Amino acid sequence: MPHVLVLQHPVLSQCDLSVLNALQLPSAEINGSVLRIPVSATFRLPENAAAALERQRIDHAVLPDSAFSDLGLMVSDMDSTLITIECIDEIAAGAGLKTQVAEITGQAMRGELDFEQSLRRRVALLTGLGEQVLQQVYEQVLQLSPGAGYLLAECKKHGVAFLLVSGGFTFFTGRLQQRLGFEYHHANVLEISDGRLTGKLTGSIIDAQTKADLLAGYREKLGLAEHQVAAVGDGANDIPMLLAAGTGIAYRAKPKVRQHADACINFCGLEAVRGWFR
Repeated sequence: MPHVLVLQHPVLSQCDLSVLNALQLPSAEINGSVLRIPVSATFRLPENAAAALERQRIDHAVLPDSAFSDLGLMVSDMDSTLITIECIDEIAAGAGLKTQVAEITGQAMRGELDFEQSLRRRVALLTGLGEQVLQQVYEQVLQLSPGAGYLLAECKKHGVAFLLVSGGFTFFTGRLQQRLGFEYHHANVLEISDGRLTGKLTGSIIDAQTKADLLAGYREKLGLAEHQVAAVGDGANDIPMLLAAGTGIAYRAKPKVRQHADACINFCGLEAVRGWFR
């Protein structure tokens, strides 16, 4: 399949792209916020050129030249990907425990702690917290990431099923599904008794391997080839699903995650997920 060098920036036409002149690339026209330049499959952007683009906050990647409509499934993480927050950190804020919980979250996201162990430790800290705190986080704190609405609209427009898979909680993924109308969601289930968190989880844990397994399961269920699945995430527990996807996209991600992605969105919003494809 032909490959392309893709550049993305909200006002790309106003950026200085002269660093590309020395690379003797074919001519191409900017289409809105995206420039797609045909290249060989082995093309790699020189470090000095990449650095010059990144100084201007231009996202770039070399990818197969494929159409978004050829996809059949988009898989997304929730916390710090589809939405701007880490839900468990904001729940903890309601109990005055945000600092303690956020530290464990950070260690897990960086891959320094086993995800299941870290999740259970964080949830245990929330024992006795009223369920209304969850609703307050959903209504007053949770916000969609920039470009999330556009990405979901494009998925619907082109018949691409959307799966939200999260190491967070079904309290939030279920409400987001009802609100946004996407097809599938999976997350961890908080145990609640008499309107209060027990500090425990019910059912199996959605961890890194489970995310990858869910991606593979839905790919098979929908009768799709590997290249017809894209995935986007930001944390260490997203790495297996990014590797399992035909196109794995790191969104505002930790360095360890970016190393395993086919494309990285470091500056743009989630609209750039759509922009990697024709």
